[in-house]
Amino acid sequence: MSDPLLWIDDESHRWAARGLRRQLRSRGPTTARRFQLEGREVVNFGSNDYLGLAADARVVAAAHCGAETYGWGAGASPLVSGWTEAHEALCRDLAEFEQTEAVALFPTGFAANLGTIAALVNKDDGVYSDRLNHACLIDGIRLSRAALRIYPHRDADRLASLLERDPGRFRRSLIVTDGVFSMDGDLAPLDQLADLAERHSAMLLVDEAHGTGVFGPDGRGAASALGVAERVSIRVGTLSKALGSLGGFVAGSRRLIEWLVNHARPLIYSTGLPAAAACAAREALAIACSEPWRRELLFSHGHGLRTALSAADYETGSSSGPIVPVLLNTPEQALQLAEQLLRRGFFVPAIRPPTVPEGTSRLRITVTAAHSEEDVAGLVDALVAARD
Repeated sequence: MSDPLLWIDDESHRWAARGLRRQLRSRGPTTARRFQLEGREVVNFGSNDYLGLAADARVVAAAHCGAETYGWGAGASPLVSGWTEAHEALCRDLAEFEQTEAVALFPTGFAANLGTIAALVNKDDGVYSDRLNHACLIDGIRLSRAALRIYPHRDADRLASLLERDPGRFRRSLIVTDGVFSMDGDLAPLDQLADLAERHSAMLLVDEAHGTGVFGPDGRGAASALGVAERVSIRVGTLSKALGSLGGFVAGSRRLIEWLVNHARPLIYSTGLPAAAACAAREALAIACSEPWRRELLFSHGHGLRTALSAADYETGSSSGPIVPVLLNTPEQALQLAEQLLRRGFFVPAIRPPTVPEGTSRLRITVTAAHSEEDVAGLVDALVAARD
């Protein structure tokens, strides 16, 4: 019998020849800013643990207490028996934080976007999507079977022209965007998008995965930073980045959340988030709210890093906050620079297509509140030395 998977060898060889092959690398014991990789300790500049809470002793203790009280696995979907008092308490805290009526919890942020989009629109509807939106938004649109309109990155004028071209064409319209774009670190023009959504009676969904806990005077994300949070009717967040836990959520009106509980398939048919993860996220949220210095330090690190890299003739785009891309063009350049930094004790991931468009391979540096000024300065020195 011939091997039905033999085709994978040739395709994989071509993938590797383009510098696009990925592989899993297991890391050892971890602190908020360092981990062990291949027998060496390195400073981690590749984590989305922006506030440094994933290894915080208070968050770890909350997870431990939750596991002792509820066990680890939820055992069933939330609508069967996988919903506990811990989940309910987290939803109340998140709703208060987001200043909305209610919150729905999902197993991951990816699942939250996938399920929410597919629950809101279908083949009779239209979705307007930023060209650089995250894969979970793209896949949610595909799953919904709605008509797709893609507008250039952050181009509100082009979006306006698309909306003006389509009046009456769709039963419902949905504008979908990242609040903070994960690979470029720039913000969507949410004030302009909110204006367009209102003018054209469209729903507006903003994925705040990289904004929750980080951006805005209250840490609610990009929509809050731009003063339009209350005008965004569907706000998606994650518990797995700045809040250092696991899971995703949607914040909005009670009407919206009730609809998702009944129609979002990843929520209905997936085993629920572990109660211990909900306990950890709740503790992390309380810390994030009570210790704003973490956000302030994060932005200070990001600003200092961008300033130093610009002086060293590295291009960082229009990023702000903790995500600092170093644009390098080819996959080979990104891989080579990442390896040079690793030899100097700094872990920074090389990002290549299809995660980013062709010709925009990069290093994606993420600073956190756990980093010291010496960590950031050392990374800058290593980047300058690598260029020399």
